[in-house]
Amino acid sequence: MLMTEQATGHHPQPRPRSGATPAPTVEHVTGAQSLIRSLEEVGADTVFGIPGGCILPAYDPMMDSTKVRHILVRHEQGAGHAATGYAQATGKVGVCMATSGPGATNLVTPIADAHMDSVPLVAITGQVASKAIGTDAFQEADIVGITMPVTKHNFLVTKAEDIAKTIAEAFHIASTGRPGPVLVDIAKDALQAKTTFSWPPQTDLPGYRPVTKPHAKQIREAAKLITAARRPVLYVGGGVIKSGATAELKVLAELTGAPVTTTLMALGAFPDSHPLHVGMPGMHGSVTAVTALQKADLIVALGARFDDRVTGKLDSFAPYAKIVHADIDPAEIGKNRAADVPIVGDAREVIADLVQAVQAEHSEGNQGDYSAWWSDLNRWRETYPLGYDLPEDGSLSPQQVIQRIGRLAPEGTIFTAGVGQHQMWAAHFIDYEKPATWLNSGGLGTMGYAVPAAMGAKAGAPDRTVWAIDGDGCFQMTNQELTTCALNNIPIKVAIINNGALGMVRQWQTLFYNQRYSNTVLHSGPDDVNPEAKGTRVPDFVKLSEAMGCVALRCESPDDLDKVIAEANAINDRPVVIDFIVHEDAQVWPMVAAGTSNDEVMAARGVRPDFGDGEDD
Repeated sequence: MLMTEQATGHHPQPRPRSGATPAPTVEHVTGAQSLIRSLEEVGADTVFGIPGGCILPAYDPMMDSTKVRHILVRHEQGAGHAATGYAQATGKVGVCMATSGPGATNLVTPIADAHMDSVPLVAITGQVASKAIGTDAFQEADIVGITMPVTKHNFLVTKAEDIAKTIAEAFHIASTGRPGPVLVDIAKDALQAKTTFSWPPQTDLPGYRPVTKPHAKQIREAAKLITAARRPVLYVGGGVIKSGATAELKVLAELTGAPVTTTLMALGAFPDSHPLHVGMPGMHGSVTAVTALQKADLIVALGARFDDRVTGKLDSFAPYAKIVHADIDPAEIGKNRAADVPIVGDAREVIADLVQAVQAEHSEGNQGDYSAWWSDLNRWRETYPLGYDLPEDGSLSPQQVIQRIGRLAPEGTIFTAGVGQHQMWAAHFIDYEKPATWLNSGGLGTMGYAVPAAMGAKAGAPDRTVWAIDGDGCFQMTNQELTTCALNNIPIKVAIINNGALGMVRQWQTLFYNQRYSNTVLHSGPDDVNPEAKGTRVPDFVKLSEAMGCVALRCESPDDLDKVIAEANAINDRPVVIDFIVHEDAQVWPMVAAGTSNDEVMAARGVRPDFGDGEDD
């Protein structure tokens, strides 16, 4: 991932101050009071969590804080995803809190999710008293050990005097360099003990020095390759959004005239409507984007990591391309694909320097001629556009539902999505013109992400409309957070794309398992077990949502689609849920089957694109 410490348009978390500072005010407090004061000082204004025995001391002083709002969730997983949604929508560090044992382990999935998608997150957990650690005490779990592979860093705090310093360090680590989750596990006796509080604390992070300024020689080499190439592609990943480098990216793209492809995590980094944008690459990417990477002679990767969903079969990916790979994390460069020009640095600085270097090349008469390349790209765009068929039986098309939600949503709407077919349709059929308007679980692919992430986004950006595009499978994992939304004045809008099945799994069963639909039907039981259930939908999402304090609507006809969406958009004083009953056989296309080459992309079932002469020299 490629990013800076301060994202354009976001409100970065205050950093621990250094250099000459006023003499700190010293207070005599408990460790718990020190924790809450520290959160106030680093600028944390919202915490998602659930109290329990070992973290309980922290909840008492939180009642007295006028700066930190606590939102009581219904499950710790909801707290973690809400903190992630908050962070992705605002650019600040998201904060979640849980008690020891099962409270902490329930945070593992959202922590792993944040780690895969480089989201700045601080998870604070209670731990059993320091003398009981290692004794299998009640509700004890080694959460530091459990989360070590999925955190950027983590801490076990057993002394009250270390709490302020650790919180300052955790927020700094989470939000700088390549962002990521940091866990702070605090023993109960450390929260209860007396200490002194002063701010700013003395922090000590030897060896943690993220490189932000790219090497000038590498920048010049990249610029020479760009102007010499005939078939370049700018391959843009989520790091460009995290860096706040979207304005610089637009300048670079328009200066070079190279096509831009934005990954699932980078939607909105470059306007979908821009003529240089050729779509999203990957397993379900647009034919043009997938093929552009395959036939490119130069790929300039910015804040992207050449993950398997983009590359397909790795040894056949982009066989004719030289690679410029720019990333803040040196571990990503060369991990999956060797780089001809590796650049370690901050996205905004890298792209800004590339702009100057390309301008210098142009002033010397070196300018790329991509006219033949664009002729190919435009032919592919015209021949294989994204689209869908309407069901012959007159039922709702899921793609049409999502497209209309996008078209009718107020300007600046934030969209979250779960994982599966609806996720890919939301990526394809909603237009993303600005960064931080598409929030998603890209790397881990976490079902149940959408509702709590929408809750977190709305808590962080209360003046923005927030739509959660969810599937009926995903929705049943974390829908209890609608109660949290209703009770805390967080009026999100949820679209359930209800096809009665685990749609993406069912699609794979259709394509690869001879239509043997093993355990993918959600809304009714097997006929031989419960014959009365045939044709019924359990649960009834309208009744369920109403029971949780939401306005609930159902839409089954295309004739009612716009009216129902408009009704939902007009309600802003409570959460709204719409149960869209859609056709169960709709599938996501294009598609590259898992384990195959991107050369084998299918525009639709059984339709293999014809790319003409396929120049590959």
